[in-house]
Amino acid sequence: MNATSKTYRHSRLRIPLGLTGVLMLGACASAPPPTASLQAAHQAISDADRAEAGRYASVELGEARTKLASANDAVAGKKMVMAERLADESRAEAELASAKTANVKANVVNDEMKRSTSTLIEEMQRHSGENQ
Repeated sequence: MNATSKTYRHSRLRIPLGLTGVLMLGACASAPPPTASLQAAHQAISDADRAEAGRYASVELGEARTKLASANDAVAGKKMVMAERLADESRAEAELASAKTANVKANVVNDEMKRSTSTLIEEMQRHSGENQ
């Protein structure tokens, strides 16, 4: 083999190796921050606050806030996959707090309606007894 063919062969290997190296560096680069997930979690917490979840589902709402803070810490630490997972968990906790709050409020209304209905039935029975 002569010197020219060796040089040509080495230069042909450099291109694929260089491309492979660039692709591997690109794959190692960190993912972008999970902005949409963080905003969704923040919005869900705000919605839960407006629904008075702090009064009826404080444990779940507190957990949502803790997970959102952890997600923000993960973003600062450039752990984007973990940040997205924590943000999604935060949103789910806040939505659970909202759902529990809505359930408690609905049960209160339902109980009040039952009491009102019982009162009306008693009044109707009393009045029907007087008419006889």
